[in-house]
Amino acid sequence: MADFDLKEYIKNKRALVDKTLDTLLPEADGPSGKVVEAMRYSLSAGGKRVRPILLMAGCEAVGGDPIKVLPAACALECVHTYSLIHDDLPAMDNDDLRRGKPTCHKVFGEAIAILAGDGLLTYAFQLMAHPELRSAVDAGTIMEVVSVFADAAGIGGMVGGQTADILFEGKPIDPETLSFIHAHKTGALIRASVEMGAMLGRGDNQQIQSLKQYGTALGLAFQVVDDILDVVGDQEKIGKPVGSDLKNQKATYPALFGLEKAREKAQKLKDEALSSLEDFGPEAEPLRAIATYVVERDR
Repeated sequence: MADFDLKEYIKNKRALVDKTLDTLLPEADGPSGKVVEAMRYSLSAGGKRVRPILLMAGCEAVGGDPIKVLPAACALECVHTYSLIHDDLPAMDNDDLRRGKPTCHKVFGEAIAILAGDGLLTYAFQLMAHPELRSAVDAGTIMEVVSVFADAAGIGGMVGGQTADILFEGKPIDPETLSFIHAHKTGALIRASVEMGAMLGRGDNQQIQSLKQYGTALGLAFQVVDDILDVVGDQEKIGKPVGSDLKNQKATYPALFGLEKAREKAQKLKDEALSSLEDFGPEAEPLRAIATYVVERDR
């Protein structure tokens, strides 16, 4: 599938996710409407929808129907967006811009921003029990997928990685700890996205394990490239101030190894991701193209 058009694929899948999110989220009505407004504000701030697209691509790679798993794809975006809202808070990274727009706490205040993040996290698991998903996938599989999802989002994944990231700010760090932070803070949810898609698409054990390996390599590559872009990126393209990692004394691959070694690491991880797809045919072409895009992107 040499003529595969990743740009068109992402455009179509992103439109599906955006439309479904708008449909599935509650309206901003009543006394608590402000928190829903804040949730919708952050969800609609122009995200790339990488994680839901990866879930759908993982589902397609094992022969599943991505339309039937859209609630789960939207659940991933809710958790990702909640993490960004909380990351941007003054107690964490204290960022004023996200995706080129004022951060949630700058628009709605810190208290509502915290609650908006809480609301998105809990709503994600409500979406995992959505009737559309339950009608397409057996309950046992959904329970297994929820376990993978919760682990990747919680102390075994994103929350654990963020904790280590905070505790090591401004401190000497070794390569193993840096790898732990990146693999958990960013990598876990990306890995889970592909793995969940394969599980929901009813892939066999070998397919699921191969796509899990793909997601593990891709997730780490994604964060390494983010580290690089924080040094050499264009603020207009990445939608947030360049140099925030340095300002906050964050542990990053360029800080520890230098830019050239960080770029080499990203390429190596891309190769690992692609090698995990060797037993798949053209149905995994979106995943192959995404791996290349993640490493070569400029935003």
